Amino acid sequence: MEQKGILIVISGFSGAGKGTLVKELLRRHEEYALSVSMTTREPRPGEREGIEYFFTDREHFEETIAADGLVEYARYCGNYYGTPRAYVEEQLGAGRNVILEIEIQGALKIKEKFPESLLLFVTPPSVEELKRRLVGRGTESEEVISKRLARAAEESEGVEAYDYIVVNDRLEECAEEVHRLVDAARRAPVRRSRFIQEIREELNRFAKGAQV
Repeated sequence: MEQKGILIVISGFSGAGKGTLVKELLRRHEEYALSVSMTTREPRPGEREGIEYFFTDREHFEETIAADGLVEYARYCGNYYGTPRAYVEEQLGAGRNVILEIEIQGALKIKEKFPESLLLFVTPPSVEELKRRLVGRGTESEEVISKRLARAAEESEGVEAYDYIVVNDRLEECAEEVHRLVDAARRAPVRRSRFIQEIREELNRFAKGAQV
């Protein structure tokens, strides 16, 4: 029987290159699926339903919360954002590894609900490089950059909760490192419980047969 996929949470400092890393991983390996979040905010120009987000209204979102239809959710700037449970479970059941790109608070909630999930924290090789990348975007003021660095300092306090730290220095090498970590995680006994049970049952049948 095909092994169920695993839930992968990717977090990291703003400017660490999480989004670019995820895109590279999806481009290289077909066994990954990026979870699409549900949100109550209005679509931005170019955003497509079911691709960037599942767009909905507040009433439906809160009904989904009440029905336990979200893996995790949060409110940000007056809008809800959350991860639909049905999509995640469908992809995992098909043997695909589902990637959630979320912040540290959401990651810790995922680990509580799904102890078998794999938490990866992405960081640039140095704080100096982090600032260089933020400045290099050319889209944010010095004040906003300072706030992002202050936020990164707060987030650094929770890094120990993650399974692995991934240093995003060279994109291609980083994507392959993540793939190797995921491949190793799939082989861990905690994620092969069904296989282990099948082996035990077969061994027990042999043992009983030998005693007859």
